[in-house]
Amino acid sequence: MSVPARLRCALAQLNLVVGDVDGNTSRIVAAANRARDELGAQVVLCPELAVSGYPPEDLLFHAGMRTQVARSLERLKREVHGITLVVGYPEYADHTIYNAAAVIRNGVLVGNHRKTCLPNYRVFDEKRYFTPGGESTVVELEGVRVGILVCEDVWDPAPAAAARAAGAEVLLAINASPYEMGKQAQRETEVARRRVAENGLPLVFLNLIGGQDELVFDGQSFVMNAAGEVTLRAPAYVEGLYAVDLDRDAGGSVRPRPGDLTPLTGEEESVYGALVLGVRDYVDKHRFPGVVLGLSGGIDSALTLCIAVDALGAARVHSVAMPSRYTSQMSKDDAALQARILGVKHSEISIEGMFAATLEALKHEFAGHPPDTAEENIQSRCRGVLLMGISNKTGRMLLTTGNKSEMAVGYATLYGDMAGGFAPIKDCSKLLVYRLAAWRNARGAVIPQRVIDRPPSAELRPDQKDTDSLPPYEILDPILEAFIEEDLSVDQIAARGFDRVTVGRVLDMVKRNEYKRRQAPPGVRVSGRAFGRDWRYPITSGYQTR
Repeated sequence: MSVPARLRCALAQLNLVVGDVDGNTSRIVAAANRARDELGAQVVLCPELAVSGYPPEDLLFHAGMRTQVARSLERLKREVHGITLVVGYPEYADHTIYNAAAVIRNGVLVGNHRKTCLPNYRVFDEKRYFTPGGESTVVELEGVRVGILVCEDVWDPAPAAAARAAGAEVLLAINASPYEMGKQAQRETEVARRRVAENGLPLVFLNLIGGQDELVFDGQSFVMNAAGEVTLRAPAYVEGLYAVDLDRDAGGSVRPRPGDLTPLTGEEESVYGALVLGVRDYVDKHRFPGVVLGLSGGIDSALTLCIAVDALGAARVHSVAMPSRYTSQMSKDDAALQARILGVKHSEISIEGMFAATLEALKHEFAGHPPDTAEENIQSRCRGVLLMGISNKTGRMLLTTGNKSEMAVGYATLYGDMAGGFAPIKDCSKLLVYRLAAWRNARGAVIPQRVIDRPPSAELRPDQKDTDSLPPYEILDPILEAFIEEDLSVDQIAARGFDRVTVGRVLDMVKRNEYKRRQAPPGVRVSGRAFGRDWRYPITSGYQTR
């Protein structure tokens, strides 16, 4: 057999839609045809579970999904020719489902790898759906023996070692690896480099992109040579086809030829990109015409407005200021100024009449009770009524503007500022919000500087400041991160230099407010542990945080 000097492989970094089997199949066929015709590729990789979208969750149990997947595979065999396709799909075998990668060449299934390692932690619950595969899959493509891996298979040493033992000369891994801060460096340095060093084989790592509910898949597909050097890296958050040439050297080893190497971005830029893509895909995949949000003149809503405009364009965004008797003129002016800078439709609707009427209606019920958070929450709920009314009338989805620090300790109002369909900065701490606002302003001053500089306030009573109810965010956020992301106890957090009473109070607030978080809208996950699918604390609990 004559061995080619080169195997050209195309990485199809695709943005797919969960459950849209027919649409996803069309995207896969189009990508394969482009890879063959425009790049001259001999093999094209498509992401993990590309046919169904990732994660398909309980859609996998529907009989219709099984039928559609079978139809998709037949279509791929029929319509993809002149190039080998490696594509992820849910494989149904009697009463068992596998997370599989099909290798299709000119209408024939020449290989099929069943994912060996099924993640069942944080946002993953694949053991609920899939049965693990038990064998390695090595397929000869144009004279090169490739070992096929699916996502978590790369994170465990056994599947790559088994592929090497079965004769693989290069590892091809298809992935649906969601974004979180620092994830790309972890993929490359802590995972890929170890597998490469252990086996002495180059690795081609293809990743999904796109927003799916709380998850964002960032792409950043890459190729690593046998020396542990990244020779190609695709950009984050960009759909596209990226080619790598795998050359056989004089000694017979397969080596990836250097390609385009997109630099890794800083943390603020990568987080902001995830938020923008998450909002865009949530809105567009649900076919909303646009969004509406309350613009208070504070930092959280200011950042949310920037994200919405960058995601959707100014014409699809409507901001609404809703002042009360406690709203400062500065807040009204700054909200109007930012709306003008960004070019969005902006309305100002006073809630004073609604608030006064509600207080009048409740005066007998409230008689004998001093003003407290009840009156504050009424203002927030008046605003929720207005925003939801606009949303219902226009069809635009309501974005909520709360951050992770507030959600953690319950500094938010059910059916008020928590009302809405999506929460872009739900997983961003207050300190991260400030960093993101500064980063965005450095690329064009779109947030009035005094919005960033002024002390944060809900403006629901005279001279209110967040620090009236909460520790300063410089103290609060590290405590929350230690508890939420590291699962540390009161004593362990206090040992880091925090006041033990303050730590206990903060952790008690987190515990008491689980019932609010269960009713909050989904939002983009950017941290190692977000409220949502990877936070599963009981609402009713006798656990003592101390």
